[in-house]
Amino acid sequence: MATQDRALGPWAKLPVAIRAIISGLLIALVAANLWPLFLLHLGVPLAAVVEVIFLAVYLWWASGGGRPHSTQTVRAAAFRRCRMSPRQWLWGIVAAVFFAATIHASIVLLFRFVPFPMADFRRGYDFSFTSSLPLKWLAIVVSATSAGTCEETGFRGYMQRPIEQRHGVPVAILISSFFFTVVHLTKGWAMAGIVPIVFGAGVLLGLLAWASGSLIPCMIGHVMMDVGLFAYWWTGVAGDFTSRPISETGVDGPFLVACAVFAVSLFAVLYSISRLRLVAKGYFAGIPEDLR
Repeated sequence: MATQDRALGPWAKLPVAIRAIISGLLIALVAANLWPLFLLHLGVPLAAVVEVIFLAVYLWWASGGGRPHSTQTVRAAAFRRCRMSPRQWLWGIVAAVFFAATIHASIVLLFRFVPFPMADFRRGYDFSFTSSLPLKWLAIVVSATSAGTCEETGFRGYMQRPIEQRHGVPVAILISSFFFTVVHLTKGWAMAGIVPIVFGAGVLLGLLAWASGSLIPCMIGHVMMDVGLFAYWWTGVAGDFTSRPISETGVDGPFLVACAVFAVSLFAVLYSISRLRLVAKGYFAGIPEDLR
């Protein structure tokens, strides 16, 4: 046993959770931060093409392709590579849509209680380098796709999955959500009220990855959320939030609508996650398709 321990390298001797945290951060952040460099040096159209090619190679490698061959199985497991059934696709997409709706409704509600700090939210997201609206939308969609793909691979895959296997699902989701929140605290929009929303998003995405057994629904939901964030909250390309706090307007119709959207969306995403988990555990075996 002593000889075997000495044969292990320093990386292998680290606790699983530490290795998962380091791997997850590297896989998520290094890859996600290449897109801003492409955008800065290549311009929108060429940068978008290069980023799409990069993401294709990134996903292929992260899901177990390429070298080193000795880590292919580990990478495939960390990526949660699996074949989803039609039922899983259905509930996964439903969960993704309502996840994005939940997060945006929660932001609306936040800024009906406190004033919206537009200048802070727009800091660092200047798309004035192009006056073309189509190119701005292209930059927004690629930005959202890059962030959603890389962050889900890193946080809900390479970080959360190994910790799940060693320490259980609750611990894994809390750890991945914590670091997901921490890395976003450097943003200008990371005010106190946003922190629980970011952490809550991490928890929902963690549950979705665990229940579906795949990162694909998480990526879809994350990209949808980020398209809205980039287009509306961070750049104003899709419009500006002009509603005033209810301390000034009183409890009005739009506020009640936002409350209803938040409640319905949160229920829908949690229900969809529960259905995904039942499908994964085989609870529907033998039950006719139209009764599931």
